[in-house]
This record gives sequence, C-alpha cells and structure tokens, in this order.
Amino acid sequence: MDEEDILPEAVAAPLVVEFTEEEIERPESDPLSSAEPRTEIDLPRAGPTPANRGRVVTIMNQKGGVGKTTTVINVATHLALHGVRVLVVDCDQQGNCATGLGIDKSRVLHTTRTLFTEPEQAASCRHATAIPGLHLVVGERSLVGLEQELSTRLGRERCLSEGLQTLLPHYDIILLDTAPSLGLVTINALVASDAVLVPVQTEFFALEGVAMLSATIREVRRRLNPELGFDGVMMTMHAPTLLNSQVMSQLKETFGDLVVEPPIRRNIKLAEAPSEGIPIHIHAPQSNGGKDYRDLAVNLAQRWNLTLE
Repeated sequence: MDEEDILPEAVAAPLVVEFTEEEIERPESDPLSSAEPRTEIDLPRAGPTPANRGRVVTIMNQKGGVGKTTTVINVATHLALHGVRVLVVDCDQQGNCATGLGIDKSRVLHTTRTLFTEPEQAASCRHATAIPGLHLVVGERSLVGLEQELSTRLGRERCLSEGLQTLLPHYDIILLDTAPSLGLVTINALVASDAVLVPVQTEFFALEGVAMLSATIREVRRRLNPELGFDGVMMTMHAPTLLNSQVMSQLKETFGDLVVEPPIRRNIKLAEAPSEGIPIHIHAPQSNGGKDYRDLAVNLAQRWNLTLE
C-alpha cells in the first residue's frame, strides 16, 4: 500500500464510556459497571386532567420496537373491560392498533387522517371494537402524505387538538399511539395531550431513548403546549437477565416513582395475540403477559384517577 493510501488516524471522539481490553473480555457473569447519564434527565410531571373531559395520553418513544402499540391495546382493553370509556387514536401509518383489535382497515371510511383534516367528522371517525366501551380511530398509510399536506397550514401543530375537541367529554381516557419518528403527526399528538407515557425496553440504550424524548418534550412545552408532562415510564420486553435487571434498577434510581410497575415480561402469548386480532386479556389472560398488563393497567388507572368496576 502506498503512503498516500494510508488514512490518517480517526479524530478523537468525546466518548461517554471507555472500555479496557480486560473489560471487553469479561464474561457475561462478570458485568461491566453500568453507564451513567452525563446529565440529569428532567422529566416534568403532568398536571391533573381538566374538568369535564377525558385525559389525553400519548404513548411514545422515539425508539421503535419498544411495545408502544401492544401497550396501548392491552391497557385500553383492561380499562374498558372494567367500565372505563376508552378511545384509542392510532397516529401511526402502520395502523397496527386496528389489526390488534380485529378491525379490517380496508373497510374503514373515516380514519385518523379525517380527524386531522375534517374535524366536523370526528364522531364518524370512531369505530366500535369487540370490547364494549373501547373505540378506535384507525390509522393507515395515508398518514404519510398527511405530513406534507399539513406543512402548509396555519396552526398545523393543532389540527389533532381541534379534531378531538368534540370527543373529549365522552371518554374517560384517550390514548394516542404514535410512530417512533418525530414528524408533524407526532407533534400534533403531543400538542393535543395532557401527558406522555414512555415504554422502554430494559436494555442498554433505554436511558438514552428517554433522554432524547425528554429534550423533545421540553421543546414542545416551550413552544406549543406548556401543560404537557410525563405520567410515567414503563418497562417492556423484560427478561430475567443480569443486564435487564441492572437497567431496571437504573431506571428506578433515575426516575423514582415515575416508573410504573410491573415490568412487562417477554411472553410468547403477547406475540401471538395480534395475529388473532384479540388483546392478551382475551387471548391468554393467565399468561405472564396477561397478568403483567392487568397489573400495569390497574396502576395506571390509579395515576389517572379512573375508577375500575
């Protein structure tokens, strides 16, 4: 190789964590010391729900694959089965809430897009599910084009708020499922919300994901929705490994009583339920997933001042 073909040394980067050769070669049973966040993660707490309407909560993490939709479906189902009036609004173009609740998206006329663009049609956007008291506004792929359509509108961040106004008094809780990307549809969800609930996997990058979301929420509070805050951080896809246990301990140490118990354990029944189009509470209520989501929903109901029958 000629001298001119030799690359210069890489520029030194501001590493958060450095490992020695000895540390890299440690077996899994001899864990590395856990990585600490460089700065304190500020999670402002959400305030009380305004009178005479349901609480609006966005289920969000800017990292994908953390169980947002699974959480929305199963928390909503348990609450509805116990007398709570629940509306789920799917703000994700994949539309997986409809699949998980057994609704055929191809036969739906009014969707989340309608809620954004024709607020006077809001009542027609709701679709009954097999669960009494649980209604769904269906998300689907037309939400992709909606981003560009909204970009030229005045007040484009508040379209969803306007669409929800006539529905809020008729529900006790409104859960918004969002895509992991931070587009205009997701910003609308945050502007329309009273609070955010954050699902995180108990894995190494959990704190990094929450820190990124915290920065987003601070910006939304500063510019668009000063009342927005956090209702909690919940743990998903938990396994009885040393790493998962360390991350769970770190989350509890960092966020204290904002952490909502219990962690949702990895469970094959949770993976099977969406393919059947039914929630875990009907598919396999006595499975670990069924029990975990039942207990999580009960604890969230207490935070949200909801009475379960």
